[in-house]
Amino acid sequence: MSRNKSTDPATVRQFTVAADDDGIRLDRWFKRHMPEVSFATVSRWARTGQLRVDGTRAAPGDRIEQGQVLRIPPLDPVVKAGKAARPRPVLSEDQIAFAESLVIHRDAQALVINKPPGLATQGGTKTHEHVDGLLDALMFERDDRPKLVHRLDKDTSGVLLLARTSRAAAHFAKAFSSRTARKIYWAIVLDVPSVSEGFIDLPLAKQPGSGGEKMHVDKEEGMPARTRYRVIERAGNRAAWVELQPFTGRTHQLRVHMAAIGHPIIGDGKYGGKDAFLSGSISRKMHLHARRLRIDHPDGSPLDVKADLPAHFAETLASLGFEESEGDLPLEADVKPGIAEKKAAEKRAATAHAKDLRKARRGERRSRSAPSRPAKAAKPRGKPGAKPRTGPSRPKRG
Repeated sequence: MSRNKSTDPATVRQFTVAADDDGIRLDRWFKRHMPEVSFATVSRWARTGQLRVDGTRAAPGDRIEQGQVLRIPPLDPVVKAGKAARPRPVLSEDQIAFAESLVIHRDAQALVINKPPGLATQGGTKTHEHVDGLLDALMFERDDRPKLVHRLDKDTSGVLLLARTSRAAAHFAKAFSSRTARKIYWAIVLDVPSVSEGFIDLPLAKQPGSGGEKMHVDKEEGMPARTRYRVIERAGNRAAWVELQPFTGRTHQLRVHMAAIGHPIIGDGKYGGKDAFLSGSISRKMHLHARRLRIDHPDGSPLDVKADLPAHFAETLASLGFEESEGDLPLEADVKPGIAEKKAAEKRAATAHAKDLRKARRGERRSRSAPSRPAKAAKPRGKPGAKPRTGPSRPKRG
């Protein structure tokens, strides 16, 4: 969005449609750039002919194109006073430097940061330090803030994607909602799963009485939740290093699922209780890290980013004798929940069939090796009443 004339809301203003807004509805443009103006006000301006695009009367549902000029009438004082936006606090130099230090990828459409544990993605009750509050430091050459398109729990570290334009935000949001984005997490869990890899398919719902801050497995009323896991390495029977891939995006999904199968994430007292903490020098912080994100970029090429481990996670790996370089398993082709189980069932059926065939063959061999029955008397050859041949037999050919 670029202004051509007065910025005073009490006068007529003109804006040029930017490339990022090409093709969107006019009412959507107002929602993006002038949220203080209600839809009712936009509709009234359109009805009275005050709202124009390139000099022509426009309706809220009209599509606008890059380079067109919007004529916006003066803003009503009542609207301006009632919808005044709360100013954001000015960031200190230390906050700006900290935010910039988190960036691990940057291009015209996307930013990726490595979120540290303990930093919330968005603010809330008693939460004053968060990624959303640092976005003014990540505008770089643009005039607008990057946009959050997904979230990580406060105590989960790793890859967090930010969209730098509205078009990119819509593109990435669609990728997450359609499950085409691949998110890979690393975790240290208690004990060792008896099956080295598999799917966890357990519906989740908010736990009553927790104020919505805790989830639990609810097979009757819960929302579908599916997670794929693979064991990377094991430390005896004490703990395991696992790779987790969520196929749905429920709150606390990975934490609830691992606790539900008896292997809570180390440091996750909320879902694992006191058993989720290892003795000795192992950190009591949660050991869940968003290691990798692969998602289609708006320009058509894949965006594939990895985030380094936080210090406490790396120290735990070393303490348990794990090599960090062994953790990045090959990213297999997209596997949908249910396909692995189907293939496993087919494999079991094929194995059972092969076993039945082997049994049948052993039965045939036993029958061939059993004592033979007395041979029946040979029937005389030739015509009835003919004398038997007594001469030498005819030599065989060849």
